[in-house]
Amino acid sequence: MVEKNKSYSVEITDISSDGNGVGAIDGFTVFVPMTAIGDVCEVLIVKVLSHYAIGRLMEIKNPSPDRVTPECPSFKRCGGCHLQHIDYAAQLRIKKNFVDSAMQRIGGFADFACDEILGMESPKRYRNKCVYPIGTDKAGGIISGFYARRSHDIIEVGDCILGGEINERINAAVLAYMRENNVLPYDEKTHTGLVRRTFIRTSGTTGGAGNLDMLTGGLPQIMVVISINGDTLPRRERLIKRLRAVSEDIVSIYININKEKSNTVLGRDNKLIHGKPTISDTLCGIRFEISPQSFYQVNPHMTERLYNKALEYAAITPEDTVLDVYCGIGTISLAAAARAKKAVGIEIVRQAIENAKENAKNNGIENAEFFADSAENAVPKLIESGMRPDIVILDPPRKGSDEKTLGAIAAAAPKRIVYVSCNPSTLARDTKYLTTLGYAPVRATAVDMFPHTCHVETVCLLSKLKSSEHIEVELNMDELDLTAAEKKATYQEIKDYVLEHYGFHVTNLNIAQVKRKCGIIERENYNKAKSEDSKQPSCTKEKEDAITDALRHFGMVIL
Repeated sequence: MVEKNKSYSVEITDISSDGNGVGAIDGFTVFVPMTAIGDVCEVLIVKVLSHYAIGRLMEIKNPSPDRVTPECPSFKRCGGCHLQHIDYAAQLRIKKNFVDSAMQRIGGFADFACDEILGMESPKRYRNKCVYPIGTDKAGGIISGFYARRSHDIIEVGDCILGGEINERINAAVLAYMRENNVLPYDEKTHTGLVRRTFIRTSGTTGGAGNLDMLTGGLPQIMVVISINGDTLPRRERLIKRLRAVSEDIVSIYININKEKSNTVLGRDNKLIHGKPTISDTLCGIRFEISPQSFYQVNPHMTERLYNKALEYAAITPEDTVLDVYCGIGTISLAAAARAKKAVGIEIVRQAIENAKENAKNNGIENAEFFADSAENAVPKLIESGMRPDIVILDPPRKGSDEKTLGAIAAAAPKRIVYVSCNPSTLARDTKYLTTLGYAPVRATAVDMFPHTCHVETVCLLSKLKSSEHIEVELNMDELDLTAAEKKATYQEIKDYVLEHYGFHVTNLNIAQVKRKCGIIERENYNKAKSEDSKQPSCTKEKEDAITDALRHFGMVIL
């Protein structure tokens, strides 16, 4: 029996989804923070529960080959990173395993595994949004930084290697203003004091974030938001002067009114005190205007790779209608609209929908439509009204989607569903449910959006189950007169096969022409010309080869 306050030698064999090392003592699971797979360490047991124990790392007897020295001196105390003590290549293996394990264990897909995990060439300076709480140290001095692990104690942090180098100078300017003007930091225990936190947003080229420089050709832009427990800042012109002295790239300064007794980062009321109301950034070829409360991915470089993979899986053609559920400010919707006949986005946050509409207007995109409503309300209504999307893209929050939304999507029978997930567990759960509705996961790619943390994004492609596994019958008298070869696949199945494997549409006429060429006798009058002298367009060589491949796939010809 494992005992509390007793030390044991433990070998770490896995990493949990929250970043803790996993080992065992006589078969009893123990979780140990700050460890790596392969570590053999001395562990003090600090808590024993019915099925597992929690240990504190006391000594590393034999270090893992994956163990590295963290670059950040605050790593052990700060709660921002989880895996900085592990080599980056090993981090990628761990995160891919998070997804594979969830799909196998929760989803029940025994042999399923991601094709790959996409990582960063240099996993630093990638965050375009950083939030720094402000408080006091034990001596009463004003400090800013990040919360310690599992607490709201502020750990003073100078330069965070995940954010831009300029952030440290911005924070120093805010603290200098506060000290010089006797502006007190907020105390969440007593709900007194004024300044709660500094919120910094950057465009893609800002802050010395080398990984972001490639994304925009325009000038770098920085937005600084000061969250306060009040209505105004005293002598705010002095703060503006100090911030402008840091960099002329600071083009937008706000104060945010947040008097709530809560941990909400920003309140609802923003007051622009200097410069422009938004900063601009470019993602997937679309230009976005970003306000203080806009949802915008924090790692633009990897977001482009994530969304490009989603669009690759979607295989959108100019004839397709795309439904983007949980669309945010329309990032994927607008990129999809550029390829599709029409894109429709749904998002519960009304301000995000207003941003999406404005972004569509600014980019001259006229075939995108947006609705502000919850997915479980909007999706069934759209389907009941007759909408039949060819492709559905889902990008839900960490809690995943819901059965009502997923059921409505499946009822619309889209050709493909592309699920973009920030939580492997809910991805596996929702994918498992979709299999009961006639869809199955085909392939997936993991994407490391947040290096040195436990978070991982996944793009998963789901397609309709084959007719031999999932059958929907619609009786048509004309279909009763099929030849033996035609019974093996419907025209729609052939169309779907060509679209999935070659990325373009073919018509019934194209298929009929190739069938005749292959010696498959068509029913009389099927796709026959309406008059003796009328001309029918011939099937191109590219389409003929694709259709022939489909006929071979369904066993209708042997070539």
